[in-house]
Amino acid sequence: MHSKNLTALDREHLARVKELPCSVCDAAAPSEAHHIEQGLHYTCVALCVECHRGYNGLHGTKALWRIRKMSEIDALNVTIKRMFDESKRNVRASF
Repeated sequence: MHSKNLTALDREHLARVKELPCSVCDAAAPSEAHHIEQGLHYTCVALCVECHRGYNGLHGTKALWRIRKMSEIDALNVTIKRMFDESKRNVRASF
Protein backbone atom coordinates (compact mmCIF):
# COMPACT_ATOMS: atom_id res chain seq x y z
CA MET A 1 0.00 0.00 0.00
CA HIS A 2 1.54 3.28 -1.08
CA SER A 3 1.13 6.59 0.73
CA LYS A 4 -1.56 7.73 -1.72
CA ASN A 5 -3.67 4.71 -0.67
CA LEU A 6 -3.55 5.45 3.07
CA THR A 7 -6.80 5.23 4.96
CA ALA A 8 -7.76 7.75 7.62
CA LEU A 9 -6.81 5.17 10.28
CA ASP A 10 -3.42 4.58 8.62
CA ARG A 11 -2.74 8.33 8.67
CA GLU A 12 -3.84 8.59 12.29
CA HIS A 13 -1.55 5.73 13.31
CA LEU A 14 1.45 7.22 11.50
CA ALA A 15 0.76 10.62 13.09
CA ARG A 16 0.72 8.99 16.55
CA VAL A 17 4.04 7.24 15.85
CA LYS A 18 5.58 10.57 14.86
CA GLU A 19 4.45 12.10 18.18
CA LEU A 20 6.59 9.61 20.14
CA PRO A 21 10.23 10.05 21.17
CA CYS A 22 12.86 8.11 19.25
CA SER A 23 12.64 4.41 20.07
CA VAL A 24 16.42 4.02 19.88
CA CYS A 25 17.97 7.08 21.59
CA ASP A 26 14.91 8.64 23.29
CA ALA A 27 15.35 11.98 21.50
CA ALA A 28 12.23 14.11 21.95
CA ALA A 29 9.44 14.08 19.40
CA PRO A 30 8.65 14.72 16.66
CA SER A 31 10.02 11.54 15.16
CA GLU A 32 9.96 10.02 11.72
CA ALA A 33 7.96 6.84 11.09
CA HIS A 34 10.38 4.20 9.78
CA HIS A 35 8.64 1.38 7.91
CA ILE A 36 10.28 -1.95 8.68
CA GLU A 37 8.72 -3.13 5.44
CA GLN A 38 7.37 -0.63 2.93
CA GLY A 39 3.62 -0.41 2.89
CA LEU A 40 3.14 -2.09 6.28
CA HIS A 41 2.14 1.02 8.20
CA TYR A 42 1.39 -0.72 11.48
CA THR A 43 4.96 -1.93 11.87
CA CYS A 44 6.47 1.57 11.86
CA VAL A 45 9.11 2.62 14.34
CA ALA A 46 9.45 6.10 15.85
CA LEU A 47 12.97 7.35 15.00
CA CYS A 48 14.74 10.70 15.23
CA VAL A 49 16.44 11.96 12.08
CA GLU A 50 19.88 10.80 13.28
CA CYS A 51 18.79 7.26 14.18
CA HIS A 52 16.78 7.01 10.97
CA ARG A 53 18.58 8.78 8.12
CA GLY A 54 21.73 10.10 9.77
CA TYR A 55 25.21 8.94 8.82
CA ASN A 56 25.34 6.57 11.84
CA GLY A 57 21.62 5.72 11.64
CA LEU A 58 19.65 2.84 10.22
CA HIS A 59 20.02 3.94 6.59
CA GLY A 60 23.70 4.76 7.15
CA THR A 61 26.43 2.87 9.01
CA LYS A 62 23.99 1.68 11.73
CA ALA A 63 26.62 2.53 14.36
CA LEU A 64 24.05 4.14 16.69
CA TRP A 65 22.00 0.96 16.56
CA ARG A 66 24.99 -1.32 17.25
CA ILE A 67 26.11 0.85 20.20
CA ARG A 68 22.65 0.54 21.77
CA LYS A 69 22.39 -3.15 20.77
CA MET A 70 19.06 -2.48 19.04
CA SER A 71 17.39 -4.21 16.11
CA GLU A 72 14.37 -2.95 14.17
CA ILE A 73 12.21 -5.41 16.13
CA ASP A 74 13.60 -4.08 19.44
CA ALA A 75 12.73 -0.55 18.34
CA LEU A 76 9.27 -1.64 17.18
CA ASN A 77 8.69 -3.16 20.62
CA VAL A 78 9.58 0.19 22.25
CA THR A 79 7.27 2.06 19.84
CA ILE A 80 4.33 -0.26 20.50
CA LYS A 81 4.85 -0.14 24.27
CA ARG A 82 4.94 3.66 24.24
CA MET A 83 1.79 3.83 22.11
CA PHE A 84 0.03 1.44 24.49
CA ASP A 85 1.23 3.40 27.56
CA GLU A 86 0.05 6.65 25.96
CA SER A 87 -3.37 5.14 25.22
CA LYS A 88 -3.71 4.00 28.83
CA ARG A 89 -2.82 7.51 30.08
CA ASN A 90 -5.42 9.05 27.76
CA VAL A 91 -8.12 6.66 28.98
CA ARG A 92 -7.34 7.44 32.63
CA ALA A 93 -7.33 11.18 31.94
CA SER A 94 -10.82 11.01 30.45
CA PHE A 95 -12.37 9.78 33.73
